[in-house]
Amino acid sequence: MSKAIDGFSKLNKQQKIEWLTQQFAPDPGATACDFEQWQHPDPGVQKIIDGFTENTISNYTLPYSIAPNFMINGRVYAVPMVIEESSVVAAASSAAKFWFDRGGFHAEVLGTVKLGQVHFRWVGDPGKLKALFPGIRERLIAGSEDLTANMRQRGGGIRDIELLDFTHAEPCYYQIRASFETCNSMGANFINSVLERFGDTLEQYMTECDDLSDAERDVDIIMAILSNYTPGCVVRAWVETPIASFEALARQQGMDAAALAERFAAAVRIAAIDPYRATTHNKGIFNGIDAVILATGNDFRAIEACGHTYACRDGQYRSLSRCTIENGIFRFELEIPLAIGTVGGLTALHPLAKRSLELLGSPDTPELMCIVASVGLAQNFAAVRSLVTTGIQQGHMKMHLTNILHHLGASDEECAAAQFHFQKQTVSFSAVRAFIDSRRVSPEGTSVRP
Repeated sequence: MSKAIDGFSKLNKQQKIEWLTQQFAPDPGATACDFEQWQHPDPGVQKIIDGFTENTISNYTLPYSIAPNFMINGRVYAVPMVIEESSVVAAASSAAKFWFDRGGFHAEVLGTVKLGQVHFRWVGDPGKLKALFPGIRERLIAGSEDLTANMRQRGGGIRDIELLDFTHAEPCYYQIRASFETCNSMGANFINSVLERFGDTLEQYMTECDDLSDAERDVDIIMAILSNYTPGCVVRAWVETPIASFEALARQQGMDAAALAERFAAAVRIAAIDPYRATTHNKGIFNGIDAVILATGNDFRAIEACGHTYACRDGQYRSLSRCTIENGIFRFELEIPLAIGTVGGLTALHPLAKRSLELLGSPDTPELMCIVASVGLAQNFAAVRSLVTTGIQQGHMKMHLTNILHHLGASDEECAAAQFHFQKQTVSFSAVRAFIDSRRVSPEGTSVRP
């Protein structure tokens, strides 16, 4: 290919596939067939999916799983999870079952405020701008009333507007930071629309202000956009139990309950000390969180960006969870920002996102925040429990065995034999391949590989 293609977006889907496969696929026919076979059989559903983004040529399918037995604030849930990684759903389900008879998960929303910013340059006396800001603030609110009317009727809207002076870091740079309540919607479009109106209103105000010189009336709006860092939209989830509850689990590992609880707490403290460990520790939390976020049609990228920023809010990247043992009581908790929604966007458009919310009892946003945080905590509990007892690979590779067998094209009989054989053997790709190869050799030593 020697030049850029013009008008790719204007091609229909079949034309896009033909161009792509002819230009880039080693086997155009087979590749085109793969793209076509993953289309949804219902044209109406496929049309909805195609509308989610641009230049769609196929669907990329991920497993839709259920983690049962989640008791959260006294209510039992079967939680939908969308994830491709082996052992994640099994680990979340195992942790949910473990805590089911120990009081379940508890969660509370600490705040639901979201933030947005208008970044601008202004040449003038910072003191004068500060003095003018009460009037500017009133104009900003009044000038966006048509945009905020519906949200205000639902109990949301603009909560606060402040002026921030960053001229010490960047010449002439200021910021209007606004906080919003968006009720059951994630609110990104709402917030961005209001912020862009703020920019227009600020320019108009400065142009009309009699207290400013001609030079001071010129304001340069650099950008207006929400922030995905929402430290005021936070949920806390926790579990707690007497350490004696770990007795049966501890005996399996040849230790007592107090020793196991302390090993667990030490592992969590290490994740608060060492950023290298904290990164993997928090990744495990997001294994659970992202899976529920995807299943409910929310934005996992925004959630992860915010969570990782929150993890280093004191200047060092740390664990998002913490563990304490006091007076014989083991407590494990997670505090995390979750700017999510249950109405609008994909939550209303994606057929399975709607079903996910229905399965969860059609929760409002605070309830969904509690569910998501609890699953993240469950995932973290299961991972740390494995790390300080059997090691992470035993359970992970057992779950990964099925994927290896599929990769090797194993028959049903070979899969059953391998599952039995590797109950007490270490799973690795080479070990599984050797086992399957050994079963594919005839008594005469001739390969019978399919």
